[in-house]
Amino acid sequence: MLRRQFFPFIAFPLLAQAAARNLILVTVDGLRWQEVFNGIDPSLMGERAAHMENARALRDRLWRESPQQRREALMPIFWKQLAPQALILDTVRVTNGYKVSYPGYSEILTGRAQDDVIQGNAPKQQPTETVLEFIQRKLKLTKQQVAVFGSWAAFQWISESKPGSLFINAGYADSAATPSIAELSKRQHEILTEDDEARHDWFTFEMALDYLKNIQPRVLYIAFNETDEWAHQRRYNRVLQSAAYFDQCLAKLWSTIQSMPSYRDQTALVITSDHGRGGTLQDFSDHGSRVPGAERIWLAIAGPNKPAPWPEPKQRDIAGVILKMLGIDPTEYLPRT
Repeated sequence: MLRRQFFPFIAFPLLAQAAARNLILVTVDGLRWQEVFNGIDPSLMGERAAHMENARALRDRLWRESPQQRREALMPIFWKQLAPQALILDTVRVTNGYKVSYPGYSEILTGRAQDDVIQGNAPKQQPTETVLEFIQRKLKLTKQQVAVFGSWAAFQWISESKPGSLFINAGYADSAATPSIAELSKRQHEILTEDDEARHDWFTFEMALDYLKNIQPRVLYIAFNETDEWAHQRRYNRVLQSAAYFDQCLAKLWSTIQSMPSYRDQTALVITSDHGRGGTLQDFSDHGSRVPGAERIWLAIAGPNKPAPWPEPKQRDIAGVILKMLGIDPTEYLPRT
């Protein structure tokens, strides 16, 4: 019999607001809490082993005396525009045993660790109905109204348990959902990354933004990847540049939400990561069950019906938070245990 791990039901305290109509979930692969909350890392910014020896201009642009100033220099939109109206948590614990991407994304999307069936990043169809599929079924939404755009091809099987349930565009997959997306689909094959399974985040975001503007889905999931790719290559300079680009994308996403009557003040925005990383020069490039710090991620929540802080937040709580913000009882999806 398949054993599944359900998280204990948490009565998330909510602010007195109406439920959100829409959901936008954003993940940024392996972006450490250290950069998000403290900015450029003093222990890495001068190290040749982190490819920072020739990055003086980058260091000069991002270095400040205090962590608060450094984080605002790296991610000004996140901290100056989003954070004042959001719940920001810097100590969220991953509960799956692997601390790598597929188990992390699965924990976010199903509200449970599934260590017996999701064992690393091997290609495998998601065995559990995801919260995206549940929302689609609960609200009687069409395939086009629940959309996933991911740089990593694996989101084709991570995001849904029943293939074809959701609109998914991941990796180098082509789409003609809109004329602009069709053109971007062509161009992505001309500007390749080193990884055959992951395209540039720029294509993922531009496609997702165009879909948001023209199709107006009720649920949109955007999954960035390059922060993790550069970290694995020990290119800390590129990690910082990718984090800064991610922040610019948040600016465009936020301004787009606020400009559209069907999204303004009606959209739950949830931003997080799939896993943490090591905290030293030796292991900042790594993650996994044996890397200290890989179990710690961060979470930002904004929009109507956002929760107040709750004790000992975990990655598996995110699915329940999403449902609560949409006015859906989480126990319909995640049984009380």
